[in-house]
Amino acid sequence: MENTSTTLLTDRCLLDERAALDNRSSESLVAHELAHQWFGDLVVIKHWSHAWIKEGMASYSEVLWTNHEYGADAAAYYMLGEARSYLDEDASRYRRPIVTHVYREAIELYDRHLYEKGACVYHMIRAELGGELFFKAVHTFVNDNAHRTVETIDLLRAIEKATGRNLQFLFDQYVFRGGHPDFKVAYSWDGDSNLAKLTVTQTQAKEGETGLKAELFDLKIPIGFGYENDEPKIFTVRVHDREQSFYFPLIEKPSFVSFDVGNKFLKTVTLEYPIAELKAQLQHDPDPISRLCAAEAIAKKGGLEAVKALAKALKEESFWGVRLEVVEQLATIKLDQAFDELLAGLKDPEARVRRATVEALTKLKTSGSYEALKSIAAEGDVSYYVEAAAIRGVATVAADNEDQEAEVLDLLRSILQTRAGWNEVIRAGAIGGLSQLKTSEAALNLILEYTAIGTPQPLRLAAIRALGAISSGQTKLNIERILNRLKELSIESFFLTQVSTVVALGQMETMKAVSILQSLADHTPDGRVRRLAEESVKKVLKSAEKKSGDAETSAGIGSAKKG
Repeated sequence: MENTSTTLLTDRCLLDERAALDNRSSESLVAHELAHQWFGDLVVIKHWSHAWIKEGMASYSEVLWTNHEYGADAAAYYMLGEARSYLDEDASRYRRPIVTHVYREAIELYDRHLYEKGACVYHMIRAELGGELFFKAVHTFVNDNAHRTVETIDLLRAIEKATGRNLQFLFDQYVFRGGHPDFKVAYSWDGDSNLAKLTVTQTQAKEGETGLKAELFDLKIPIGFGYENDEPKIFTVRVHDREQSFYFPLIEKPSFVSFDVGNKFLKTVTLEYPIAELKAQLQHDPDPISRLCAAEAIAKKGGLEAVKALAKALKEESFWGVRLEVVEQLATIKLDQAFDELLAGLKDPEARVRRATVEALTKLKTSGSYEALKSIAAEGDVSYYVEAAAIRGVATVAADNEDQEAEVLDLLRSILQTRAGWNEVIRAGAIGGLSQLKTSEAALNLILEYTAIGTPQPLRLAAIRALGAISSGQTKLNIERILNRLKELSIESFFLTQVSTVVALGQMETMKAVSILQSLADHTPDGRVRRLAEESVKKVLKSAEKKSGDAETSAGIGSAKKG
């Protein structure tokens, strides 16, 4: 909490040496709360609907710190993480303008639109103005409004005063209305005329196609044509229609094409380029975000050539963030060769790449992935997070094999007894693994044991959440046991216990979970819990309806066969 002059942090921000290997969240949180001394404390918002001014800047300060401490590539990848966090909420929960007066309680506004999309807006302002003018505008805004309350218009005015630039167009599109552009970009080369053709389509749904309002965006986007041994040629084009084609006269065919050079704008992009240009982009584009976009497009093409290109990048790519994305894309290609190349990621010097490799192997669910994950789960890793991911993963892979399941259950029981450590990351991984053994009563009994008061808080919360995950394969009697335990937990007042209980109930497929959720929503004093509970009710109703429908379908098929 960013109290004026003094920030209060939780004990989870205290890391040991092993946790510090791949945990940057404490640093980011310190940077975030420190920024609030200016944005939020010295300058105070006049109304809750303008809270993005402070929370967006505090979140963007995490990016600024990452750039200062770890370099431009790490900052660009962190910024992509902020964008993805918002995009996930936009796609899976709801879409809203950042500045809105439509809400029941102010706390509901403190979401990924406010924090992460707010950070993206500050990044776009900086990209539009350049670094020097951006910080001049920030300086003007803070100094002109010190010890005063502000609204979004005050930020716009400070930008214009400091730089002479009016950025109303950016705020109108990204702050005062919901959504973002979804681009599809196709490229072709005309060798006879030495013309590069780029067709850009805004694919966000037209009005009426979904329940969401999706308008066209009007942006000036830099397009780069790259060469292996020469400076890129950059053109700026105005993209404002549903579909537009642009033609660029060039001296020779480019090696690769970069859409939105420097990743200036918040958006999604689907690249429809030939494989040769994508491979060159993955290998030579100086922007890590552009390189990982190429990796994604290569994986979608599939085949052995895609596997070879991604495997080469996994071995040669200098930035860990791109290697991490390459691992994730390799796992989507359903070829034996992809699995063989993926194993190289387990030896990567960067723990975050090893963790991504473990999670990718978990999704493959093969005998080879089982053996690889079992080895790490049993022997450990220098990273808590890699080890925990392997423990969850080996249980996930073993869930459909009786012999493996028995072996893994013994391993998880041993881990719970012997591997207590920082913030219970590893033992929480074991609880997560138990939740994947969905038909095992022994696994359920272990999980229930760790929901008791007196269990270390992070481990207890993991066990509560795991009750929802394991419920889908349990007997009716065991589902009743789960529901009774969650009902007991739902009356506890601690915020994180309530959230974990809601998450667990939201994963269940029985109507009996609805009454517990509704009771929790009616009695909790926290608006965030109330909203989560109401969303979980909808999830349960949908799951219960589907399960009922599947049962009726199965019964109908059975009757038809019998007849």
